[in-house]
Amino acid sequence: MTLFRRSALAAGLATLLAGPALAQTQITIQHALPLNSHYGAGALAFQEALQRLTSNRFAVTIQRNDNEREMIESVQIGTLDCTITSTGPVGNFVPAVRNVDVPFLFRDYAHARGVLDSEIGQELLAQFTPRGLAGVIWMENGFRHLTNSRREVTTPEHVRGLKVRTMENQVHMRAFTALGALPTPMAFSELVPALQQGTVDGQENPIPVIVANNLNQVQRHLSLTAHVYSPAVLICSPATLAALSAEDRAHFMAAARAAQEANRNRVSEDERNGVDELRRRGMTVITEVDTAAFQNALAPAFAEFERTLDGALLRRIRDWRPAG
Repeated sequence: MTLFRRSALAAGLATLLAGPALAQTQITIQHALPLNSHYGAGALAFQEALQRLTSNRFAVTIQRNDNEREMIESVQIGTLDCTITSTGPVGNFVPAVRNVDVPFLFRDYAHARGVLDSEIGQELLAQFTPRGLAGVIWMENGFRHLTNSRREVTTPEHVRGLKVRTMENQVHMRAFTALGALPTPMAFSELVPALQQGTVDGQENPIPVIVANNLNQVQRHLSLTAHVYSPAVLICSPATLAALSAEDRAHFMAAARAAQEANRNRVSEDERNGVDELRRRGMTVITEVDTAAFQNALAPAFAEFERTLDGALLRRIRDWRPAG
């Protein structure tokens, strides 16, 4: 056999062996937290499930991006396949989502998860389509609590005058204004420098976020206010989904459900263990918070939300109970 023929055969064999790798469909999913977090758990479960169900015809790449608004914009214009994001900035793209950001709307995790998995949650996901986005499935960020570097907070009076970083979310900003705080909206990527430099005194986030990002290093006091439940959502590009066959779309949705389960399980785990971990790291944790006083202080904001948001939907959410 000539050298030329041996070389040609070797090249052909290499091309044949490389074929399946080249045929893989690449899916990129971004989120704003470390891989060792509740978002990371969801993304990894999505990756594992989709690749397994499609026999690795799909390859999922997970990336971190601290700017949630930027990720949503990238999905909307089609330069990013999917993102897991809190609903904080989503209301700027899908106004109906602002309804689920109202403080003290959800009683507990069972209530929040039940509502979002019900027809109410499906109706809200359908609102993404006219905005050039595909709302795939509800995930979770968790109940938000207040941290700050100045004082212990047990009543609304202690919040007055605090400069508090909020998400770029009109509902959250209005609520903190009603409490007498000075809400300062900024992307999550700007938070730690702002806390270090004293640009803001505090911030509010779920326990899993505080733990995963070591916010105890820049905040002294944690008050378990549970003032608002923060949903998350898997949002994908409509073009990405449109390119899937019916079979692959079913696999995609199965992977999304796996992501939801892993994400929520991690939130539950962090809720059980996170407060003790933050105490161990040196934070002062205030567990006795006057929730009724906070709700009373927010009464003007609640009245405004009934007018400016969907009052009927808010009542449906508050009144929801599991079937049977």
